[in-house]
Amino acid sequence: MDPYDVILYPLMTEAASLMVEKENKLVFMVSLKAAKSDVKKAVEELYEVKVEKVNLLVTPQGEKKAFVTLHPDFKAADVAIKLGML
Repeated sequence: MDPYDVILYPLMTEAASLMVEKENKLVFMVSLKAAKSDVKKAVEELYEVKVEKVNLLVTPQGEKKAFVTLHPDFKAADVAIKLGML
């Protein structure tokens, strides 16, 4: 899948901002067809970081949310600032 088709948009809520600061995680809304490996490749390609782990969740509204944990060498806060979320 094309990275721009996988990642729909970054999500920045109060809980997501705490994850950025404390757990080095980013939260994205992704395509319903996207698998963990698709999300990992897309984030690594689009934001030039190394992804350690991806968790997916389908919300009650029928949207898919991805929790992306970055490798300790990369800071989620730097990516969030680049995206204009912080």
